[in-house]
Amino acid sequence: MKNISFFIVGIFFGIVMTKSEAISWFRIHEMFRFESFHMYGIIGTAVVLGAAVIWGMKKFKIKTLAGSTVTYNPMQLSPKRHILAGSIFGLGWALVGCCPGPMYVLLGNGYAIMILVLLGAILGTYTYGAVMDKLPH
Repeated sequence: MKNISFFIVGIFFGIVMTKSEAISWFRIHEMFRFESFHMYGIIGTAVVLGAAVIWGMKKFKIKTLAGSTVTYNPMQLSPKRHILAGSIFGLGWALVGCCPGPMYVLLGNGYAIMILVLLGAILGTYTYGAVMDKLPH
């Protein structure tokens, strides 16, 4: 029964992504060419809203569905690691035209080709898990 809340949030996420045109390859293309503020506005709103919600959850000691208090432990900044990871992520985003969240939304909107993209993302995640011990962390 707890998983129903994730399902509801996922549906809401999909509707917001679709209505805001955040799943549009053309909008993403405009963003990477610095031709439009649209996507930057969506991403900026998400960051500010997310930070405000996490702050509020910590301040008012809101509990998770599992009953634990919401905490946040920031990762230590490693410029070399984060620049490499961000570059790989950005390259994938630019080549495919979507980041991980919209992959599911596009699949839900009937774009069956996203199955290949999703399989590629899963393969990449699996590959990372296989070589993780050999990478500098």
